Amino acid sequence: MSQGYSIAAKVYPTENLGIMSILDMLNYFVEKGAMRVSDLHIKVGAAPSYRINGDLIKLKGVTVTTEMAKQLIYPLLTEENLAKFKTDYSVDCSYRLGTLQFRINIFQENDGIAAAIRALSLDIPKIEQIGFPNNIWEDIINKSQGLVLLTGITGAGKSTTIASLIDQIGEKNNCRIITIEDPIEYIYPQKHAIISQREVGKDVHSFIDGLRSMMREDPDIIFIGEMRDPETISMTLMAAETGHLVFSTLHTRDVTGSITRILDYFPEGKQSEVRNQLSLGLRYIICQKLVPKKDGTGRIAAMEILSNNYACANLIRVGKVEQIYSQLQTKTRDKPDEKIITMESHLARLVKENKIDLLEAQKYANNLASFVDAMKRD
Repeated sequence: MSQGYSIAAKVYPTENLGIMSILDMLNYFVEKGAMRVSDLHIKVGAAPSYRINGDLIKLKGVTVTTEMAKQLIYPLLTEENLAKFKTDYSVDCSYRLGTLQFRINIFQENDGIAAAIRALSLDIPKIEQIGFPNNIWEDIINKSQGLVLLTGITGAGKSTTIASLIDQIGEKNNCRIITIEDPIEYIYPQKHAIISQREVGKDVHSFIDGLRSMMREDPDIIFIGEMRDPETISMTLMAAETGHLVFSTLHTRDVTGSITRILDYFPEGKQSEVRNQLSLGLRYIICQKLVPKKDGTGRIAAMEILSNNYACANLIRVGKVEQIYSQLQTKTRDKPDEKIITMESHLARLVKENKIDLLEAQKYANNLASFVDAMKRD
């Protein structure tokens, strides 16, 4: 906690909740649950806002002043993080309160200081609760090598799905698991596996530094928080090729876009080599969205899943990525070399199972015509 700032200081006057401290605001997550209330946004010139079931809802109160923002945000920072923020104008950190871990980004913007605070439960959901449209997770946790990519926009539940997979592996196997995260979100319990979690900026300088040293640390399972530059992507692909099961994330909305995004990080002369690496090392891409439930009790995962079978690997290798969607549409049966599904097919299933509303499903579909076709099929 930064000197001179208290987490319990009553700072923000509201119409119906009295004067709130940042502790009161964080306790609202604890009270309502992180699956329903996912984020808190604080910025100068606006009322604090929660993201509830995907929608941004403002508190009924005054607009935040510069001094209010400091008194609400600075108590969440250590002295080191506050100094970094004043130097770099942005800082990532985490904060634990009760049963929740908060992932926090503080940044300077046109009106002044702002914060985006994401709540994550310390209780890792059981893998059966994630909502896979097939039992692909059973195949994933039994793999010994290859790359598993979780993709989706910010707030799509990528970290939660990966945490459930890693926790299941740690419960089942005697293996060595090492993660590099920015920041650490879920704390993995030590079960059968030995798990080391390293945080960028605290335990390691960068993802690439962590990857370099990791190759000398005898890992079986590796989790790289995000593939965000060509060097990290190259080393991640190399780790997947050399006998490690590697998990990582990308901010993309669908499977084909995930492959294209990886290739776009590299110059044209290098892309053929990367396509070859990807075709050999990739095992699965799971693109995820969180859709409001029909009963209003929270959100449910909708997934597009690519299992990198021979046909898909060949399309990646020869650069015909645009043809992969047709594979996703046709290879949906629950067989070892298939287990593939489009986002539209999974959304249609959820509608037919009365879990989500038809209009919501249409909003979240990547391809409306494909969704309509999926709704017509049995």
